[in-house]
Order: sequence, then C-alpha cells, then structure tokens
Amino acid sequence: MTTAHSPAVGERRPSSHRTGVLVQDFGTVKQFPIGLSQEARVSSCRLLNQLLADTQILYGLYKKHHWLMRGVTFYQLHLVLDKHAGEQLDIVDALAERVQTLGGVAVGDPRHVAEITSVPRPPDGVEEVPAMLSRLLEAHEAILVAAHDAAARAAGSGDDGTNDLLVSQVIRTGELQAWFLAEHLVDTPLVRA
Repeated sequence: MTTAHSPAVGERRPSSHRTGVLVQDFGTVKQFPIGLSQEARVSSCRLLNQLLADTQILYGLYKKHHWLMRGVTFYQLHLVLDKHAGEQLDIVDALAERVQTLGGVAVGDPRHVAEITSVPRPPDGVEEVPAMLSRLLEAHEAILVAAHDAAARAAGSGDDGTNDLLVSQVIRTGELQAWFLAEHLVDTPLVRA
C-alpha cells in the first residue's frame, strides 16, 4: 500500500515547487579564461545587457505591430515585420550568449527587461500604421546609438568578440531594418495616374 508520501515502486513523479540557492547575482561577472580583463568583461556585460533588454522590447514591438497591422499595405508589412522580428530574436540569443560567454548573467525575465529597457512603452491598443512604424524606427535608432557606443568601448578595451557581434549583427541588421521602415514612411502615392 502506498501513502500520499510514498509513490508506488517504479512510479515517478515530478518534483515541483522547488527553490534553489542563487549561484550568481545579476550584474556580477565570474572569471573565465578567455583572455580579457575583468574590467573589460564587466563593462561589456553591462552594455550588452542594456542592448539585450532593448532588443527584447524591439522584438516584442515587431510582433505586436505584425499582429495589429492594417491598411492597404497590410500583407507586405505583416510579412516584413514578422521577418524583422525573427531577425531580432536571433540577435537576442546572440547578445545573451555573449553575456554568458563573458561570465555575466544575461537579463532574461520579461519583468526585469521592462525595468531596465530604455525603449518607451507603446499604448496597449492599436495605433495608426505610420505611428507603429515610427515607434519601431525610433527604437532602432536608440539601439543603434547605444550599439555604436558599446562597439567602440568594446574595441577600446580589447573585447573584439563583443565588438564583432555588435557591428556584424546588431548594427548591420538594425540599419537594414531601419531603412526598410523609413522607406515605408515616405509620403508617395501608391499608384501614379
């Protein structure tokens, strides 16, 4: 006979409601043998986590606007916003993995992301299409300004890996996506008579 506390032989139950000991605080950087000073790794992790939070918000904005798109260019924008969201999600993963590679702790909880992001919160409802695109473009610009600064700082401290990630993925992808958005905001007629 089994009781509530003793499972039958061979029966497996998940162990839930566990808590664990915190093994590394956010904002700390443990030592890894990667040839970079502690100071360079701490600085890069701080800059990367800010970009990571902002990029997670940008990804969320892309998905929101993808779902809420309207109007005559609905189909095209619906597709391009989803494509851009996927590319931003790849950047989120790359940024988080770089923080971990440097010995830091990547910001991942959405509530924590919301606390540290510099990207303004949009209205909960549906905005007009130009406002949605402008909001995305402004978020891109803020991220690009921060990414240029972070890349220069990483290069200055000898952190070539972070510099490469920021230039090759965050900046290049962000500039291309910003171009696509900006061209949708040019006031030209769809068809000329």
